[in-house]
Amino acid sequence: MNMKADAISDIPTERLHLAAAYRLIAHFGLDDSIFTHISARAPASEAEHGFLINPFGLRFDEVTASNLVTVDLDGTIIQDTFGKGINKAGFTIHSAVHAARPEVGCVLHTHTVAGVSVSSMAQGILPLNQWAMQFHNRVAFHDYEGIALDLSERERLVADLGTRNVMILRNHGLLTCGGTVGEAFALMFNLERTCKAQVALLSSGAALNHVSEELAEHTASQYESMTRDRGNPDVPDPEWEAYLRLALKHYPDLAQ
Repeated sequence: MNMKADAISDIPTERLHLAAAYRLIAHFGLDDSIFTHISARAPASEAEHGFLINPFGLRFDEVTASNLVTVDLDGTIIQDTFGKGINKAGFTIHSAVHAARPEVGCVLHTHTVAGVSVSSMAQGILPLNQWAMQFHNRVAFHDYEGIALDLSERERLVADLGTRNVMILRNHGLLTCGGTVGEAFALMFNLERTCKAQVALLSSGAALNHVSEELAEHTASQYESMTRDRGNPDVPDPEWEAYLRLALKHYPDLAQ
């Protein structure tokens, strides 16, 4: 993959990929002003048990590899070149998952119109199409407790998440996680499209074409089989590589 390797070879992969994810979320219109957040495990050279997250106050299209903040699981800021700290709610959510799930390399949280809409529907995601069937019986739910400023919520959040990589935060938004940034991003991209399609379908008033439980489960299993290695950083991920090229093409400053 030729992406001006001479210019980015000195940037830790974790920082480059996370900055690209921020730009891509903004590129596809999934950001929410300076709010919501994506995190990735910090390079070992920066923190043994820390993670990277956006500086509070920057738009997602302003995030770069170098201005990402390094924070440990106790909330101690290790590196912050922007100097404004991090979103407190972001720390609550992301520290909870990174502490409980050592295999998770990235956690991605959004508030989009479609995502918040589906998070406010009692039935959650309906298996009405191929996108949606990817998530059939594979979504965790966490009840709304207000803005996530109470650190005691972390225990309940990770208990609800369990071993799953997709969660609907009821009346709030969406959350995905993965072994890599690419896996968490792909899950969120497909989850967002699923929510958009569901809102459009339910708004249309048209009769819905339901599929059987067996077919929905079969399709979900097919997705799992096709993406089994996506969260392994040692296995090439052609879809994420394509998105990374897109990010670097349109936003080369993310590598600063």
